[in-house]
Amino acid sequence: MWLSRMLLAGAAGLIALALVAASAAVAADARPDWPKLHTNEEMIDDATRAPSIDTRDPLAVLDFVLKSLPARVKVHPTENYYYFWFWHDHVKWAGNLRLDPQERDRGLVNFAYFEDYTEWAAESRVNHRLLGAEDGVTVEKLAPLVYRVTFRGTAVEFALNDLSETRPPEGFLRPTEVYVGPVLDDSGLPFYLVWNKDQKLFHYILNEQAPAAEAWRASRISPRILIGNRTGFALYRDRYRDRKILIGIYASNAAVNNYYDGPFDQLPDNFIKDDTLHDAILALEPGLKGKIDRFGNSPGGKERFLIGPYMQWRTEEDLAVVKRCAADPKIKGERWYGCFVIERQ
Repeated sequence: MWLSRMLLAGAAGLIALALVAASAAVAADARPDWPKLHTNEEMIDDATRAPSIDTRDPLAVLDFVLKSLPARVKVHPTENYYYFWFWHDHVKWAGNLRLDPQERDRGLVNFAYFEDYTEWAAESRVNHRLLGAEDGVTVEKLAPLVYRVTFRGTAVEFALNDLSETRPPEGFLRPTEVYVGPVLDDSGLPFYLVWNKDQKLFHYILNEQAPAAEAWRASRISPRILIGNRTGFALYRDRYRDRKILIGIYASNAAVNNYYDGPFDQLPDNFIKDDTLHDAILALEPGLKGKIDRFGNSPGGKERFLIGPYMQWRTEEDLAVVKRCAADPKIKGERWYGCFVIERQ
């Protein structure tokens, strides 16, 4: 299955863009360790603000974005997207800057923005540009995984997420499994991307060594199925290892392509060793030989092989198909892991 790069460019993101003109003074008694307070007042003020930029002009929007950011930012998601959103002309807009591993060292950065998706409105057109020196945009490598983007006198350093030392703990993987790399999803949840070479399937397995980013509760249908209160992600407690496998995302999140639509678009691009991912994809889909690069991209990079083995659920009863399969006494050993591949990969 192929995944449109334009869809990725339209993904909603992890980091809300702070509007300089709307930033409020910090309350005198606020403590730095307290949660950040968000108010309805701010939302209404932003939604009713008079338009001030030309959203038809990508360079004008880029200028606004860079000038609204601090001098240095952290790019958390592992496909190197820095997501933002803002209100303009009574509409919520979303977008991202992406420092692709095959383009950033050539002085190029992807920039995309669009009217944010909703379930009740038609999908909006994504404004996407690959920007470089011809557009007045400079991309400089300052250090491994640190890049500076400069445009119209404004420079912002983008520190990509360095997970190069992230490994599953001893005994975490089964003998038939290969660790592809670390994933930090735009939901904030960390996973290990794992390839089962015996069964020819992928899993996203929760990385519980990383800081917690979710409050999990047992589902109504099985204590082995956990559901995230914030994200709607569903996990299954492995029978053979002390670990949790991603089995589902909430369908409404997938419909609007938001932060919680699953880790299919946050593969570990900076940390993929040699042809590990490429060879796994070909083992699953031999017909793609000669048609993908080592990241699973089609020629030109407009599409990417989709790794999304989890289901989309709306009620907890939808997850019962996993419960029934995993409880079947006739399904044992490596075959048991096929119970968690719900959608075609």
